[in-house]
Amino acid sequence: MTNQEIQCLLEKQREYYRSGATIPVKFRIEQLKKLYEAVKKYQNEINDALTSDLGKSHFEGFMCESGLVLTEISYMIKHTKKFAKRKTVATPLAQFCSHSYKQPVPYGNTLIMSPWNYPFLLSLDPLANAIAAGNTAIVKPSAYSPATGKIVEKIVAECFAPEYVAVVMGGRAENTALLDQKFDFVFFTGSQAVGKEVLRRTAEHLTPAVLELGGKSPCIVDASANIKLAAKRIVFGKYLNCGQTCVAPDYVLCERSVKDDFVKAACAEIKKQYGEAPLENKYYGKIVNEKHFARLCGLIDKEKVVVGGSTKPDTCQIAPTVMDNVTYDDAVMGEEIFGPIMPILAFDDFDAVVDELKRKDKPLALYLFTSNKKHIKRVTTELSYGGGCINDVVIHLATSEMGFGGVGESGMGSYHGKDGFDAFSHYKSIVDKKTWIDLPMRYQPYDNKFYEKLLHIFLR
Repeated sequence: MTNQEIQCLLEKQREYYRSGATIPVKFRIEQLKKLYEAVKKYQNEINDALTSDLGKSHFEGFMCESGLVLTEISYMIKHTKKFAKRKTVATPLAQFCSHSYKQPVPYGNTLIMSPWNYPFLLSLDPLANAIAAGNTAIVKPSAYSPATGKIVEKIVAECFAPEYVAVVMGGRAENTALLDQKFDFVFFTGSQAVGKEVLRRTAEHLTPAVLELGGKSPCIVDASANIKLAAKRIVFGKYLNCGQTCVAPDYVLCERSVKDDFVKAACAEIKKQYGEAPLENKYYGKIVNEKHFARLCGLIDKEKVVVGGSTKPDTCQIAPTVMDNVTYDDAVMGEEIFGPIMPILAFDDFDAVVDELKRKDKPLALYLFTSNKKHIKRVTTELSYGGGCINDVVIHLATSEMGFGGVGESGMGSYHGKDGFDAFSHYKSIVDKKTWIDLPMRYQPYDNKFYEKLLHIFLR
């Protein structure tokens, strides 16, 4: 799509939004219902597209993408009417005979830029929030997941007129063209590097943005943890989607006294979950492209591999890999891994680990496996990170009852459920003042001592 075509599309969406068509709550719910039915209708095509792009099995595709989309849409259908209502707040005495309230209103014309690792979920999930809040939307899928982008485009075109919701396919040229335009709100999911560029571009128009980024999300396992269960859950979360998950445990910090037991349990779990030959497992996915495959291969230190490390260049596959005796100086610790490589670092002092993490960039997620309540309290109250789990991984993002998002280097803003509705809404603060009484104390002249005393009482 050319710059001119994108500009024309956005102008049509501006006109449509100005018509007020998206404002009625009944309209929003009707559109969400159409989207829900279309996702159900094209379930097999969605799963096939995810298999084509990322090697995901149909089960994983439904569990981690289309199923979560259906859950989010269903939640918004049930709750949009309540979310869209104005919220009455207390009125101070100084504004006697007034009604004060906060009114959520749509931002207007929004842009949703989705990534390649969960291309269906991270396109349709924020779109459901945008529709529920009453916006128009342009969805830009990643060029790295073309098959899923096409099914997203097909679903959107079947459900909505382009002046309401549209999909723009393409690569960097289309991304640049879209960011050249002035939107009312931008929602971006992707890498920190691209997120910085998106924020720079939106700042030129003073456009608010939500950025869902990533980072090196640590997973701490202390001596009090259930080691076998920890290994089972960490292996699941680490190698899900071949490690190409923004909230995957990036690396494991394991207390030295149980480190060998954990390594042994993790290796056993890999064999149990993926088989003796994971690269022959038809349910095991692939790295998205050759560029990322080559980058990941460069992070594997063969001398530190205790399991895995094998690759299939023709299919861009890397076996679930565990690296032991890793230090912060190793290449694998120099960047977000975003692949099926699990580095394990040993520690002796839990408090020192917490102090060290305070000095690092704020991650999107943090996980702690422990039965020590003091350790839980320190991690949850003292460390800054987007979200996480105690004695599990990844699952905190799979609920519409809690917002999901990053902080600092891992992003800004959150979405899912009510938080998603709020992300795509502006809350107006409104005072409805009655006309049958008008207190005189605020008007000039200001030399009335009685009014001055009364004002002090009102404003205390």
